[in-house]
Amino acid sequence: MPDAPVHPAIQRVLDAAARKGVTLEVVQFDESTHTAAEAAAALGTELGQIVKSLVFVIPAAGSPEPVLCLVAGHNRVDLARLAAITSAPDIRRATAREAHDLTGFSIGGIPPIGTERVIRVIMDPDLGRYPMVWAAAGLPTAVFGVPPGTLRILSNAMVAPIAEAPRVDDSQATAAAGQRSGG
Repeated sequence: MPDAPVHPAIQRVLDAAARKGVTLEVVQFDESTHTAAEAAAALGTELGQIVKSLVFVIPAAGSPEPVLCLVAGHNRVDLARLAAITSAPDIRRATAREAHDLTGFSIGGIPPIGTERVIRVIMDPDLGRYPMVWAAAGLPTAVFGVPPGTLRILSNAMVAPIAEAPRVDDSQATAAAGQRSGG
């Protein structure tokens, strides 16, 4: 019995990895893994092991310049940090239409590789805390696992601190204040 044909979006991801000598194993789910939380639950991993591929744009004459941020699932991009790293104070989050037009993939399935055009990629250093991370493989129901160093090489990413600083909840702030005052 022949194998089922591979979806063209997944095939683009597999081909991009193969061009760099890497063979990926794609895991497909019956249900969407559109969000990082859904992907982590489906895989039984920590939220931080999920790679969110977020598209930002730098306005430019003609068409916007895309920037793809690979962010640990538990983090959020700090737009001010991203603006400083890209030297683009007017950088903004892409709309769903822009993200699709610039990458060739729909939100929820945007992979870190295999985009239709060369895109600057910036990777959250927090992904390096894990031996394996999971990224979208071209569809909201498909992911692939890879060590963070391999992900950086595959995507030609620059690693830079683009995440918001961790927030301190009220109980932590109260405890920290008590420690500072000797209490």
